[in-house]
Amino acid sequence: MSSSLDVLEKGAVHTNNPHIAYHANSYSAAPRPSRIANPGTLGLFSFASTTLILSLYNLGTRSITHPNVVVGMAIFCGGLAQLLAGMWEFPKGNAFGATAFTSFGAFWMSFATILIPGSGVGAAYTEAAEFDSALGIYLVTWGVVTFLLTIATLRKSFGLIALFSLLTLTFFVLAGGTFSGIANVTKAGGALGVVTALVAYYIGLSELLSAEEQAIFHLPLGTFSKN
Repeated sequence: MSSSLDVLEKGAVHTNNPHIAYHANSYSAAPRPSRIANPGTLGLFSFASTTLILSLYNLGTRSITHPNVVVGMAIFCGGLAQLLAGMWEFPKGNAFGATAFTSFGAFWMSFATILIPGSGVGAAYTEAAEFDSALGIYLVTWGVVTFLLTIATLRKSFGLIALFSLLTLTFFVLAGGTFSGIANVTKAGGALGVVTALVAYYIGLSELLSAEEQAIFHLPLGTFSKN
């Protein structure tokens, strides 16, 4: 015999008296107050910081040619922190934020895996040209994902449109540099990445300040009004 809790979970409680019969679904419709803070700033700052570091490396800043220092950032900051931000966006009902943060958290973790020697990813390629082609396809794929997310921003805010448009260009330019082997193309991708990171910092700070009850100032994002 099922317990009363089991009956409630099935959505209704039955009784022989029609005057007191009720459905549990009528209670589940009541809104539940949420204490989940906006995870957007965490995701944006994590993305921006990791992107800024790698982009400066792509620019050849201070003659750096090996990007491996970014591995730790890619795993824990750009990867884990963004992934958690995405998970927290789900219960807030923000499908776009959940998809974007979770996707790019996975991107940074996968990118870090490529750079880790023990992963065997790089070692599997005996020819540099083959590895560059494989990496180029990887970057193009993420450019496509970012472009699709850009479409979803077109009625959100000018800030998000700028961020995802720049990130889309960054992926495709970096892919072009990887395919062609032209250093200046990769540096151009690095420059775009720096600008992308700065825009992400701006949006993250704007969201952080908007959550404060006594913020010293606010930053506009150019949000579209909902009709």
